[in-house]
Amino acid sequence: MAYETIRVEVRGRVGLVTLHRPAAMNAMSTTLLKELMQALVAFDKDQKIGAIVVTGSDKVFASGFDVKEMQSLDFPDIFYGDFPNEGERIADIRKPIIAAVAGFALGAGCELALACDILFAADSAKFGLPQITLGILPGMGGTQRLARSIGKAKTMDLCLTGRMMGAEEAERCGLVARVVPAANLLEEALRTADRISDFSLPAVMMAKEAVARAYETPLSEGLVAERRLFQAAFALDDRAEGMQAFVEKREAQFKNR
Repeated sequence: MAYETIRVEVRGRVGLVTLHRPAAMNAMSTTLLKELMQALVAFDKDQKIGAIVVTGSDKVFASGFDVKEMQSLDFPDIFYGDFPNEGERIADIRKPIIAAVAGFALGAGCELALACDILFAADSAKFGLPQITLGILPGMGGTQRLARSIGKAKTMDLCLTGRMMGAEEAERCGLVARVVPAANLLEEALRTADRISDFSLPAVMMAKEAVARAYETPLSEGLVAERRLFQAAFALDDRAEGMQAFVEKREAQFKNR
C-alpha cells in the first residue's frame, strides 16, 4: 500500500513504521493517524511479522497533533468522532510494538510512544505533554498511561507546566526502557524486535497480554489472568519444542503454533 505520511518496511520478521511529515515536524494529522493504524493492523494480521517498531526522524519523533487541522474543530466534531481514540486502538494491537524515539516526542507524539509496549530513547530525546499551553489537556492516554508509568507527582508536573523531560530523567523515572546513542537507536530497536520475533509468537502475545493486565486490573485478578495464560501455553506445540530443546541443549525451532 502507498502511504502519504508514513514509510513502511519489512525487515525480516519485523515491521517498521516511520512517521514521515518532515515539513510539519511529524505532526499527527488525521491522515497520519489513519495510515499509522492501517499499517499497525496490517502487521498485526501478518503471521510473518513477529514484532513492530515505530520511529520518526533523527530530530523529531512526533510533535503532537496538527494544531492547524484541529483549530477548526468544535465539541460535536470531537465528541461524535470520538477523537482521539488511537491510543486505545494501538494498545489493542496484539503483537509487541517498540517505540524508537529520537528528538522531540511532544503532546500526542509522547502519547503515541506511551501507547507502545517498549520505549527506547535516543540520548537526544525530549518528552513532554504541553497541551496545557493550548488551553486543552492530553487526550490520547497521556494523563493515564504516564501516571501509571512514572507516578502522580511527575505526571502532574509535566501536564500542568508543559515542561519537557530529557532522556536521562525519563529513564530514571521509568518512562523508557533504554537510552542509547542517537546513532544506534534504530539499530538497537530493530535488534530487540528481531530477538522477540525469534520466540514463539503466541507465547509472546500471551506475555504481552499478561503484562498489560497488570495496568488494568487489581493484583488478584491479574494473577488469575497470568495463571490462565501460563496454563494455556501448555497447549502450544512451541512449548513442547522449547522444553525439548532445553533438555537437548540446542536452539529451539519455534513454529508459532
